Amino acid sequence: MEMLECASWIGLAQSLFAGILVLTKENTTISDRILSGFLFLMAIVFLNTSLYFRIYDNSLLSASFLLFNPYIFIYIRSLTNRTFTLKYTHLLHLIPFVLFEILAFVKHIPFTSSGFLSPGPDFFYRIAFVSVNLISWSVYIPLSIILVHRHRLSLRNEVSNIESNETLGWILFISIFYVVYSIAIIASGITEFFSGPDIHITEIINYTTLLLLVYIISFYGVRQKELTKLFNPQTDPLPAHYKNSILKDEQRREIKDKITGYFNSQKPYLDPELCMDTLSSALNIPKYQLTEVLNRELGRNFFQFVNHYRVEEVKKMLSYKSLPYSIEAIGYECGFSSKTSFYSFFKAETGMPPSAYRESLLRDQ
Repeated sequence: MEMLECASWIGLAQSLFAGILVLTKENTTISDRILSGFLFLMAIVFLNTSLYFRIYDNSLLSASFLLFNPYIFIYIRSLTNRTFTLKYTHLLHLIPFVLFEILAFVKHIPFTSSGFLSPGPDFFYRIAFVSVNLISWSVYIPLSIILVHRHRLSLRNEVSNIESNETLGWILFISIFYVVYSIAIIASGITEFFSGPDIHITEIINYTTLLLLVYIISFYGVRQKELTKLFNPQTDPLPAHYKNSILKDEQRREIKDKITGYFNSQKPYLDPELCMDTLSSALNIPKYQLTEVLNRELGRNFFQFVNHYRVEEVKKMLSYKSLPYSIEAIGYECGFSSKTSFYSFFKAETGMPPSAYRESLLRDQ
């Protein structure tokens, strides 16, 4: 039990420190404020737990699940929806957390699974607590994973260079990890229910995992940048869904010729910041029509199409007898924003890394 109390004090310090760090980031965004709010509330959860150990020599029932579930969902929405704004109605998501935290304190219900669902005092409260938690898990977590997955798919129709922070891979990892964590909590609760009150498996898993999650969220939350070029799943049409397309075959071919002509003459792909918004403005063609033509007429999404041109430009420069720059610099010169994306896409297109491609050209000369 001393280990759990120690973990609670560490969680308190880490949550407060991380919350302040996120809130004082340069150019703080709505997403940052949401994340810092979550961390400050987690600090309160850890503080309460520490005080419960001091007062009752045990931890009281924690509603931390009911805090994490809606917060991760709202945080993802704030990152992936460019029209997202904070509203007072978002506080309604916190009502179950606040309500059960207060009731657990008033009724002094210990955090133990042994006998938790047995008939007795506060039986209705305990049944309600389990039911609300199961509903929260089954609603918020799948929705969060769907949002991240949809966002990751949409990126390839919106941007030509995908940075690591834009994929939200860390949030997808946390969401999946949290699903495993939730299953472990349920399994440990069942185990403790049949094994007796002195094991405290559920408490150990809960607080050590919460502490780990706070560290992970703190690390990546501070590094997370604002996503300003994102597809908006709430307002923009999803790619590759053209059942109700109003474009005729002739119109699609005309748009195709405009796209290829613009790329061949103006070489916009040399700009690493090129995105679908930029192309739409330059050609005065709606984004959904460009997306449809790219997918139907050219068989590529925007990301693939632009980087295909970049690879062709790199191949042209690699064919020179004397290279003007290093191979890596050539990648940057041709519009790639990172060495990793350059090498991975070049190999995917040609079947070999740039250096091997260069050597094959020299052998054939």
